[in-house]
Amino acid sequence: MCGRFYIDEETYLDIRNVVSEVDASLKRMHVTGDIHPTETAPVIVSNDFKNLQLCSKAWGYPGWQKKGVIFNARVESVMEKRMFQNGIHYHRAVIPAAGFYEWSRQKEKNTFYRNGKPLYLAGFYDRFDKEDRFVILTTVANASMRPVHDRMPLVLEKDQIRSWLWEEKQAQGMLRQIPVLLERYVPYEQQNLFE
Repeated sequence: MCGRFYIDEETYLDIRNVVSEVDASLKRMHVTGDIHPTETAPVIVSNDFKNLQLCSKAWGYPGWQKKGVIFNARVESVMEKRMFQNGIHYHRAVIPAAGFYEWSRQKEKNTFYRNGKPLYLAGFYDRFDKEDRFVILTTVANASMRPVHDRMPLVLEKDQIRSWLWEEKQAQGMLRQIPVLLERYVPYEQQNLFE
């Protein structure tokens, strides 16, 4: 679930207005387009002065025995998993996106987005081999996602960003929230004549 998301120019400019500081490495890299696991992406974190900072981090924790990559974590079990303990408690992050993709059982690519607004995906990061790496939290699908998949990213509201990053108790409460309904676009959707 949530194995690819994208950032467009409009979303990137909007996000720059939300944060206080933009890391120098982001100013030098191309930050728009599709983001796949293991690639670097813009991530909103808290800096030492309790300001919002936009920086780049790699997507996905190293998998068991250095095989594969773990790029999502379930909200239902994240607090119990030892691998995620440090990140979820001390390094929460927000992953901005214009939208994300999910494929149906019929292998149709579905694009989920919020009309005219960025998506703020809840996540966290930790340090592995001198590199910060993040994961995106997933939750049970809401009504807009359910026809395609039973899971979806935990989408935060813009006014929840600071609480997610700094307020432990409020962040734990957000793990139980139902994300906002999203728009869905499918370039071609198979029609069933017998429905």
